[in-house]
Amino acid sequence: MQLSGPEAEGGSVGSEWRPPLSLTLPFVSLEDPLTTVREHCEQIEKCVKARERLEMCTDRVSSHPDTEEDCTEELLDFLHARDHCVAHTLFESVK
Repeated sequence: MQLSGPEAEGGSVGSEWRPPLSLTLPFVSLEDPLTTVREHCEQIEKCVKARERLEMCTDRVSSHPDTEEDCTEELLDFLHARDHCVAHTLFESVK
């Protein structure tokens, strides 16, 4: 019978098991490429203008509590502009 875990390394069953040093990996900070590309795309002129229109709409709607207007169109315009840019650049950063 082949032992694994603490018994295989000479420890007892009740002791705290730790992986061998060969199995521990250094901490690597992984960044989601989608987030990075979205942040980059939000800086292009088309997205900046769409965001400005969205912010103006949000300010206008927030200042009129009785309005039925919402900013759905402006939000969708911003997301469309950003995602259009993302679609053209995301897969270049994925290996």
